[in-house]
Amino acid sequence: MNVNLAAIPGFMAGHARVLDRRRYDLFMGEGDAQGVLAALEGYRNPDGGYGWGLEPDLRTPESQPGAALHAFEAFAEVAPVTSPHAAALCDWLEEMTLPDGGLPFALPVRVPAATATWWASADPGTSSLQITAVSAAAAHRVAAHDPAVAAHPWLEKATRYCLDTIQDLEGMPHAYVLSFALHFLDSVYDTQPRAADLLKRLGAFIPDDGRVPVEGGTEHESLRPLDFAPLPGRPVRELFEPDVIAADLVRLVGEQQDDGGWTVDYARFSPAGSLEWRGAVTVGAVRILRANGLL
Repeated sequence: MNVNLAAIPGFMAGHARVLDRRRYDLFMGEGDAQGVLAALEGYRNPDGGYGWGLEPDLRTPESQPGAALHAFEAFAEVAPVTSPHAAALCDWLEEMTLPDGGLPFALPVRVPAATATWWASADPGTSSLQITAVSAAAAHRVAAHDPAVAAHPWLEKATRYCLDTIQDLEGMPHAYVLSFALHFLDSVYDTQPRAADLLKRLGAFIPDDGRVPVEGGTEHESLRPLDFAPLPGRPVRELFEPDVIAADLVRLVGEQQDDGGWTVDYARFSPAGSLEWRGAVTVGAVRILRANGLL
């Protein structure tokens, strides 16, 4: 398994946004936390939330729950450096939280052009396990090194909502709901007594080969083992046999394109979003391969 590391910087220069270039440099030991945080600041709004295409298929400028995940990802990656903007994002999320403790999938979209239909048509009055779980999972990773996030009441509410909603699931959820719920349970495994049993119960929905087709997605769109369990040493990784993970790492290495980057198999909604997703998933591939000892 050989990754063409030499081609990645040129790919990132030609395809990726500044934020992902800064993240890549940080992963490779050539950048610093302040560069990542400075790039993230361009997506921040005065209300403490994030918009402006931080979620590449949600290009409207106002703050949206869908952007919170990506902001928390950056805050987690710069650890042990912290930013007061992480707790400020929790403040904004608490304001957006619905009475049951969940976040809406999206708020009303002011500029729907170039935005994916599922964002633009979302009901702002209904809680979404998908968006709450993935945001809370990322926030818990930040909380591990940021006491202000760890103690924030929004995270407590979101955690309770996710645990209760996951416990009430009946039948196989949508692939992305399944993935994000598993990420959430993995993030709270050591602190929430219910997490272990719920993780095992949801894990039973994953086929032996770890491939879960995305209902309503593109023809070949599926989630793979590394989408569910990207990092070694985590409880969610125990849902997969070692040979399944090994095969998926071979797949991931083999999906590097000739230009040095990785691509996506889901629908694209704008030229900018297509480029930005490629940069983002390339950073994600590098992160996974480094964590698994292949870089």
